[in-house]
Amino acid sequence: QVQLVESGGGLVQTGGSLRLSCVASESTANINAIGWYRQAPEKRRELVAISLRSGATNYGDSVRGRFTISRDDAKNTVYLQMNSLKPEDTAVYTCSADLGITVATGQGTLVTVSS
Repeated sequence: QVQLVESGGGLVQTGGSLRLSCVASESTANINAIGWYRQAPEKRRELVAISLRSGATNYGDSVRGRFTISRDDAKNTVYLQMNSLKPEDTAVYTCSADLGITVATGQGTLVTVSS
């Protein structure tokens, strides 16, 4: 089972930036889809961004144009660059990988955006 470890969360002011990292225990080059989800208190889990092995990416409507997902297969790492952060971006962000038969999910990292 692939292990995923997220880092980079923290407290930031409105309009600020953060970069999240997700390090996989195995090669990300073999992972068909890997991405970020988030869940805020009392809200449903939502897709933030996903990176496909083909090179395609997809974003949630609320972050498109502000967030960028990238992957460095040489480092087994997926990044989420978050710019122009808003208070409504406050949530626990988790990294998730579609392994075909199973899905691996990390423990998450908390992002708090102050107004």
